[in-house]
Amino acid sequence: MKITFGNKIEEKVLFVSVSPKNKDEIEKEKGIKTLYLKCDEQEKMNLRKLYLLVRKMVVSAKGAKAKKISFNFSDFKFKNLGVSDVELGEIIGTQLDFANYEFVEYKTPPKEGFDFIEEIIIAGADRETQKAILKGHAVAQEVNKTRTLSNIPGGDMTPQILAKSAKDAVKNLPVKVTILGEKEMEKQNMRAILSVGHGSDEESKFIIMEYFGASKKEKPVVLVGKGVTFDTGGINLKPSSSLLGMNMDMSGGAAVIHTIALAAKLKLKKNIIGLIPSVENMASGKSYRPGDVIRSMSGITIEVLNTDAEGRVILADALTYAKKYNPEVVIDIATLTGAALVALGERASAIFTDDDKLAKDLEVAGEKTGDYVWRLPMWEEYENEIKGSLGDYTNIHNKDSRYGGAIYGAIFLYQFIKGQAEGEKNMKWAHIDMAPRMTAMAGENLAQGALGSPVRLLYKFIEEYK
Repeated sequence: MKITFGNKIEEKVLFVSVSPKNKDEIEKEKGIKTLYLKCDEQEKMNLRKLYLLVRKMVVSAKGAKAKKISFNFSDFKFKNLGVSDVELGEIIGTQLDFANYEFVEYKTPPKEGFDFIEEIIIAGADRETQKAILKGHAVAQEVNKTRTLSNIPGGDMTPQILAKSAKDAVKNLPVKVTILGEKEMEKQNMRAILSVGHGSDEESKFIIMEYFGASKKEKPVVLVGKGVTFDTGGINLKPSSSLLGMNMDMSGGAAVIHTIALAAKLKLKKNIIGLIPSVENMASGKSYRPGDVIRSMSGITIEVLNTDAEGRVILADALTYAKKYNPEVVIDIATLTGAALVALGERASAIFTDDDKLAKDLEVAGEKTGDYVWRLPMWEEYENEIKGSLGDYTNIHNKDSRYGGAIYGAIFLYQFIKGQAEGEKNMKWAHIDMAPRMTAMAGENLAQGALGSPVRLLYKFIEEYK
């Protein structure tokens, strides 16, 4: 989709207005077709409602078979938003592309073509606001690429293909991509990743992306993304109804790939490392088994009580690897638990951290971008429920309780991020369980399928992090 700027309302372009007075005047005086976007109680407008309104404009125009639309930027300058024109411009630029997206790669095009907006003409935006709109446009493009990557069926997305996708995403950008195969991971003692991948004929990969937009003396932000390209549950096989959508179990990895691509494209002056352990969790004679004890890269042993809790197992090695970079902060992103969905519904990802400021920074970034998050507890008392009898820690509650699953996933991961040796400090860390925001929900004015979370949040957090 192309975004252009101009103050003239053109003929043969659908004009969108939130003011019924403007609609009547324009159609009467200039004969230009106008779409009135109903917006009651404008004095109660807030950012959450604004995101939906901007998307509704695009969805309504697509429904009207429009290819080009125009609108006045001032129509969206509601009094109570509490944002500058530049901030508003970035929001609008992001939401326009976000709403225009639909995954059609496997559909036969209709004779008249798919209903996409090809161009949007925005009037009344000054130069700085125009730059912000185009920045938002760039953000949305990477979010939509994340959605496409996550939407690809499991038969067409393997660890090898995900690794290639990471390279393709940053082609001609100042990002170094290194791919470790199984032999290289064996040398690194990354047996947690290797164990999960044993059941598949597809070779597991460990994807490393390095972007240095600042001095290499500055500590990097390390993003760790779960890259399970298909999750059957392994020996603890999922029921049939739960297998659909498991091609998206690499959505955390996809988000990391395109957050780094976005940072490089926008020349963000920060250092960012992306680590993506990528496997298929398949059931076969070679699969890791319930009752297995795995010695992870850290030396900590993992007692496997359920092979369908595989994401945390592969992330354990990735979090240990993150320590090599002496990071400023580590954030892991994963479609980790259905329990997070049970706890929060579909409107926010769960976050876990022992750092109050980090939690607040992520919450603020979420509100600014629409990638909402909500903090859940991670008290040390919960560690009692993951202490193993054969190994150091169990990969689910040691009594197989169905309660608090998202918390126990986070507590498990915490064991691999905190200081192990005497005097070793804990790394500043947050875990984002994005399972609730893996796919779009009804009423969001977005296409079905992957949502591309939390690319917007991650970029905004890193951009503003001090």
